[in-house]
Amino acid sequence: MNSILEKIRSIGIIPVVVLEDAGDALPLAKALMDGGLACAEVTFRTDAAEESIRRMSEAYPDMLVGAGTVLTTEQVDRAVAAGAKFIVSPGLNPRIVKYCVEKGIVITPGCCTPSEVEQAIENGLEVVKFFPAEQAGGLAMIKAMAAPYVNMKFMPTGGINPDNVKDYLAFDRIIACGGSWMVKGDLIKAGDFERIAQLAREAAQIVKQCRVKGGH
Repeated sequence: MNSILEKIRSIGIIPVVVLEDAGDALPLAKALMDGGLACAEVTFRTDAAEESIRRMSEAYPDMLVGAGTVLTTEQVDRAVAAGAKFIVSPGLNPRIVKYCVEKGIVITPGCCTPSEVEQAIENGLEVVKFFPAEQAGGLAMIKAMAAPYVNMKFMPTGGINPDNVKDYLAFDRIIACGGSWMVKGDLIKAGDFERIAQLAREAAQIVKQCRVKGGH
């Protein structure tokens, strides 16, 4: 597996971050690092995304910063220029996937059907995002799809929380889960980075417990 995907696997839970103000990027990155989650998927839903990725990447070179909700090749270019190490999209857009693959950029497109998984395989991908996870059938659906596609691994995102994340992580074909419970918008707005660090710490602990128990 690609070294960035290996790093994502070792972190286990990827905080999915929506930042309205790039001024919050550094305190947020510090809180996640302090909590033991050295990763962030910064979604391109806001105008602050690009600058936030730039600030995080420059200040914390050891942090794995990626861009989420990437819908165009232009956004891919902007995200990578800002320092994003991986690209995540809600669905599988063949043009964007091909563009990233040709440039050697790690992309995990959103898939929730066998046909989309086959498109990902066709493009040489080994990991897809399973989105929206809970709404699209959750762990049972991932297990059903994993059976015929023996080499495909999954990164479920959508409706994942501290109560169900353990079940997902216990399945060895899931490399990591995307979640936003530790980086909720109201916590960021309130500047409660201490609470974010605490929630990140608890999430990192869950990963540790699951991996030790599951032996992967």
